[in-house]
Amino acid sequence: MTIRSMTAFASAQGSSDQHSWSWELRSVNAKGLDIRLRVPDWLEGLENLTRSALSKALARGNVSLTLRITRTEDSAGQVQVNAAVLKSVVKALGEAQSLAKQNRVEVRPASAAELLSFKGVLEQSAGDDDPAPLVAALGKELDTLVAEFVQMREAEGAALAVILNTQLEQVAALTAQAAERAEERKAKMAGTLTANLARVMDNADGADPDRVAQELALIAVKADVTEELDRLGAHVAAARDLLVKGGAVGRKLDFLMQEFNREANTLCSKAQHSGLTAVGLEMKTVIDQMREQVQNIE
Repeated sequence: MTIRSMTAFASAQGSSDQHSWSWELRSVNAKGLDIRLRVPDWLEGLENLTRSALSKALARGNVSLTLRITRTEDSAGQVQVNAAVLKSVVKALGEAQSLAKQNRVEVRPASAAELLSFKGVLEQSAGDDDPAPLVAALGKELDTLVAEFVQMREAEGAALAVILNTQLEQVAALTAQAAERAEERKAKMAGTLTANLARVMDNADGADPDRVAQELALIAVKADVTEELDRLGAHVAAARDLLVKGGAVGRKLDFLMQEFNREANTLCSKAQHSGLTAVGLEMKTVIDQMREQVQNIE
């Protein structure tokens, strides 16, 4: 399995003796799977069929599908007025004219053509044809459309995997550099702690040397970054495994990015060394870039 991007687009067109149609399927990032459909409601069963197909093929993303259908001139149904919609339009216009009159604003009456131009007032009947054959034809085409859509998400995912693997190599290299800087820091910290211990003993009559030494040793332990570097190495290995495993691993990768960031922050806060701080800040930059890419993964 490969990882998939949540960003994709696919379209298709088709026709029969009585109808022609066009599909548009697109998606963007989302925490879960949010499917929004715009399909003609007179095609009974098509919405459920479409939602089921998308739910089986996709795990995450804000997915929008639009289906537009037109009838051929020979088979077009009769144009008719939707009385309920027209009534609501007339009522709204009446209220607007009344409000305008109260405010001494002249408003000319709307013409019949203007009333009919409002959305939903005029509608085309579907005719008396059985929609089942059309739904079946659309269902077959839907399978191809979804397959192309998934293929595009996989192609985008493959490109993301290349970017993320490169960034993981950068983090691994920076972790190795941080380990080197930490070793360089040891001699300096040991000298600083020894000097601090001597200063304290010279200015603290009756202080217990063992107790002071213990406190300074505790400070040294708190400044140690070995655990942070070990965890960063483990996170790099875990992220690489997820990219190899593939599938819907976006949430797991997003969690790992939080852990990467946590360790990098701790590394910087413990650094007390300009070289180690510089490596930690560079690592944080790479991790932020990784996190932006991970937001696109299913």
